[in-house]
Amino acid sequence: MASDDTSGLLDPSIFEYLKAHGEEELEVGEKLHQITAALNRHISTCQGFLSRIHSTPSSKLPPLLKHVEDDGIRPEIESIGELAQFASNYPYYKYNGKWTRAVQNVVATILFTGWLGGLGTESRPGELGRLLTIEEVGQILKVPVNLKDRDAFHITIEEYILALTDITEELSRLAMNSVTMGDIDLTVRISGFIKDLFAGFQLLNLKNDIVRKRVDAVKYHVKKVEDVIYDLSLRNLIPKQEAAS
Repeated sequence: MASDDTSGLLDPSIFEYLKAHGEEELEVGEKLHQITAALNRHISTCQGFLSRIHSTPSSKLPPLLKHVEDDGIRPEIESIGELAQFASNYPYYKYNGKWTRAVQNVVATILFTGWLGGLGTESRPGELGRLLTIEEVGQILKVPVNLKDRDAFHITIEEYILALTDITEELSRLAMNSVTMGDIDLTVRISGFIKDLFAGFQLLNLKNDIVRKRVDAVKYHVKKVEDVIYDLSLRNLIPKQEAAS
């Protein structure tokens, strides 16, 4: 009798609520998986286009960058728009782990393209060596950045910083390939940029362990390029003043 009374105290709606919300979470997770899978395909395509810069002289970069913008970055922007529209219907920090790596990769392709002189506008033409701000990245992707006043999809400071660490690796590789292509000026320019970037990182109070470790790893990219510059200076292929800068 006691067990019957106890079972009668259980409200069936409790389990109906749990079932409904569990099913909703599964549906949301599956939809996010579909969107991010499509986004990752666009990222891979864009990265493939960008990989061609390692065998393309600076004089021939403009048509390649146009190709990257039209066929690489534009599809990324469209996928980010779909992700932002869907994800903003749900708590950001509950699901952001499902897309944050993909977003970081998108930001990296944009930063790299911008640094190479792409993504110019009528008001500000593209310029080699330009570092896009997080606000400019948000404008390109048509999404907010570093939101604090509402719960919606956005680009975080951490994603931007991690993307910066990604492009330092690509730039250190480009610095060496530029020597092979005879573009020593580009190698020197890359060296100055990543050294300045690493110095800027040292001013940040990084509390996120992942971000801090990735930023620390940038020093190896700096060292790799410094070794290239040192070798070039020994062979008198660059002025000593530029080598020291």
